[in-house]
Amino acid sequence: MQYRPLGRSNLKVSALCLGTMTWGEQNTQQEAFAQIDRARDAGVNFIDTAEMYPVPPKGDTYGATESIIGNYFQQRGGRESWIIASKIAGPGNGLSYLRNGRTRFTSDHINQAIDGSLKRLQTDYIDLYQLHWPDRQTNYFGQLGYRHNPDDELTAFEDTLEALDNLIKAGKVRHVGLSNETPWGVSRFLHLAESRGWPRMVSIQNPYNLLNRTYEIGLAEMSMREQIGLLAYSPLAFGVLTGKYLNGLRPEKARITLFERFVRYSNPQAQKACARYVQLARDHGMDPAQMALAFVTRQPFVTSNIIGATNMDQLNRNLSSVNMGLTDSVLQAISEIHQSQPNPAPCTIGGRPPGGRHLTQLSLPVDTA
Repeated sequence: MQYRPLGRSNLKVSALCLGTMTWGEQNTQQEAFAQIDRARDAGVNFIDTAEMYPVPPKGDTYGATESIIGNYFQQRGGRESWIIASKIAGPGNGLSYLRNGRTRFTSDHINQAIDGSLKRLQTDYIDLYQLHWPDRQTNYFGQLGYRHNPDDELTAFEDTLEALDNLIKAGKVRHVGLSNETPWGVSRFLHLAESRGWPRMVSIQNPYNLLNRTYEIGLAEMSMREQIGLLAYSPLAFGVLTGKYLNGLRPEKARITLFERFVRYSNPQAQKACARYVQLARDHGMDPAQMALAFVTRQPFVTSNIIGATNMDQLNRNLSSVNMGLTDSVLQAISEIHQSQPNPAPCTIGGRPPGGRHLTQLSLPVDTA
């Protein structure tokens, strides 16, 4: 396993991070425990969760994933060997069960969220605490283009950073990070941290995969020059890049089969590009999922690649990808496919967070991660 610096912090995280968003929905606690054990044995020391997990978010499963992780450490110990990342949920109409349905990044809400997460995780501190999505209307969760709303209401960045600073001073959080963020948002947080002496963001958790390389436009340079690396989520594009959904297939118990809302990578352009990537892998004797994961992990701006699995076979294959090298010919072929079909997903010009607060143009069901 490779280990990489987490921003400018003193922490080093494994190149693969164990994702958890299916635990409590598609996976039982027993299955989650087995995944943690297997990832640990493979050298993984980094686990990512969120207060609203599992996904799809629902009131009756809210916090279940964090509770499973907390139960694991309470029963088996070893908390100090892991770097735990969690997230506070942002605004969303579909989260009526959370903080009276008006989640914002205010001091009160941040304090409520962190205390709840610490209790469920059964720990005194969280190593990396992230803002799950922006507290403003912008392009994320499958929305490609930005549409400005002059009437948008947002919590002041200063208020959010000051509240996070207080969490660090209280010992509840070690480091802070962003998720589903834009270049403007990242630059704003970094500027205020430098000018006001508030905590500096150490990471950006955004989508990145062969079908969606939009991170390379603006944010990749930010990661390299500012040492604020990418925690890449959806590296397999909700499993699409495994090839299991090609030709209209819907495997039993697979995420897109179970939950129709996950449409970000299901448009015809994405399907066409996916078929080419899958065939490329097979032509070179590689597992398509492992090729897709290896491509993400090798990027210099990626700090850690967040892998997720619903069974042990998937997890083992994902873990093995860290040792897979990609030849020059494979990389050239990937580049050619990308040039002919650049970023086929997301394809929407409008979007929303869970429940639809920021739906702007298209009434497509929108997914979350």
